[in-house]
Amino acid sequence: MKNILFTLFVCLIFTGIFAQNPVRIGIDGLSHDHIHGLLRDIAGRKDIQLAGIAESDGELVERLHKQYGFDKSKVFATLEEMVEKTHPQGVVAFNSIFAHLHTVEVCAPRGIHVMVEKPLAVSSKHAEKMAKLARENGIFLLTNYETSWYPTNYRAYELAVVQNKIGTINKILVNDGHKGPAEIGCSKEFLAWLTDPVLNGGGAVVDFGCYGANLLTWLMKNEKPVSVTAVLQTIKPDVYPKVDDQAAIILKYPHLQAVLQGSWNWPVDRKDMEIYGKDGYVKALNSSDLEFRADRNSPIERFSVTDFPVAASDAFNYFAQVISGKIELKPTDLASLENNLIVVEILDAARKSAKSGKEMKLK
Repeated sequence: MKNILFTLFVCLIFTGIFAQNPVRIGIDGLSHDHIHGLLRDIAGRKDIQLAGIAESDGELVERLHKQYGFDKSKVFATLEEMVEKTHPQGVVAFNSIFAHLHTVEVCAPRGIHVMVEKPLAVSSKHAEKMAKLARENGIFLLTNYETSWYPTNYRAYELAVVQNKIGTINKILVNDGHKGPAEIGCSKEFLAWLTDPVLNGGGAVVDFGCYGANLLTWLMKNEKPVSVTAVLQTIKPDVYPKVDDQAAIILKYPHLQAVLQGSWNWPVDRKDMEIYGKDGYVKALNSSDLEFRADRNSPIERFSVTDFPVAASDAFNYFAQVISGKIELKPTDLASLENNLIVVEILDAARKSAKSGKEMKLK
């Protein structure tokens, strides 16, 4: 009996240790300003562990090292060297959107999972190469959006799509952006590629148009729009001479129209969504405040949303749980490869429409 109890005790200990083993994560690039949240928290996390960092800009490495105190012995000049010497299970990309392809080209053949910051790629050509590599090598390829972590978006989905509380949906509006990356004080390294038409793929149309395309594709369960029509402008050519800073994208579906507005000219920060049905509407005003009206005879309801249906605390915890098999990544999920291939296709069509002045049909 004592031997049995001892064996069970040992099994429980090892099971506990195994369950708590953090997922080893590598970082490709430090030039994306979204990196700050990860660098600030990673040393104290139990779910992930920093394996290594790939960054060739020594000045940037030194500045961030002084700010966050990460181990500089874990920093390598190239991604190839970093993954060969540190063997991460997953890599998160905080480089230019153009560089996402290289991240996958290095990681996929080595069986290393990848999560990029939004959007997936600068073009469908890049996206398709990335998808092919991910599928051939059996890795997860995720895309992270801030709005994937807004409880209000999930409640709006529940009310409008799952419960059909507002009747048949016919109009969706998504507004995203702020005063502009230069105006809000983004770093020089971030601005260098964010305002470059090659390295970012465009300006506000990519930076903020992708949010709406991602949410809309999710709401539509990966149904593609019939057509895309877009108008792109540069309101501040003295600040953004190479790219657009104002984007309006109209997506047409058989029984629904959506308007995505991405801008570097809003007077205030915006990430909101409005869903209109035959009878009523629901508005996700921000990450926590929601407005709902079932029909014209019902009162307007305004309430805060705090419950979150995804069993993860943030994007990196989500990535770790997907890698370890604790969370199943579905094709219709916001981070999924299937969703984000459509997002890039929509952005491609938007840029072509704006350039030609014509409505672009999707295949």
